[in-house]
Amino acid sequence: MTSPSKGNTLHTWKRISLIEEPITLPNGKEILHTTIAHPGATVILPISENGDIILINQFRPSLKKWLLELPAGTIENDEEIEECAKRELEEETGYSASELISLGQVTPLAGFCDEIQYLYVAKGLNKTNRFECDDDEVIEVITLPIQQLEKMIVSGEITDAKTIACLSKAKLCGYI
Repeated sequence: MTSPSKGNTLHTWKRISLIEEPITLPNGKEILHTTIAHPGATVILPISENGDIILINQFRPSLKKWLLELPAGTIENDEEIEECAKRELEEETGYSASELISLGQVTPLAGFCDEIQYLYVAKGLNKTNRFECDDDEVIEVITLPIQQLEKMIVSGEITDAKTIACLSKAKLCGYI
């Protein structure tokens, strides 16, 4: 986590904090800046043996609607990043992966949040009995061919930024 080193914590919820701190900008100007301090998250692109993508349809209370997105989740305490990806994949989809390939990272909300999202491709999927949603999660697992998924992004049916970013990076890197 890259939370601000000094400042005033205004609010904390789960593993996220709202911190206000004085900052000197590169031009010398001093400002009071508010940052959401976030421990980071993983985003996983599970690719089935036949090339289909496993997604989740998740109800998002902040938006009060369902979003079709890739499985993802917040890094817990001192958890290793790859372990978080493995855990979240299994908890949200009921699949484990024999191979996780790192695609690097994205910074989704740099204007006001220090969250880093670590992107992974998951291959060699195996169905497990573990499917454990958090108390505030309502999730349905959905499998789609890549062509349909891309059409849904173009049409605006899929708007989740982390999903679009991870899918784009995987395609540019030749994994799909």
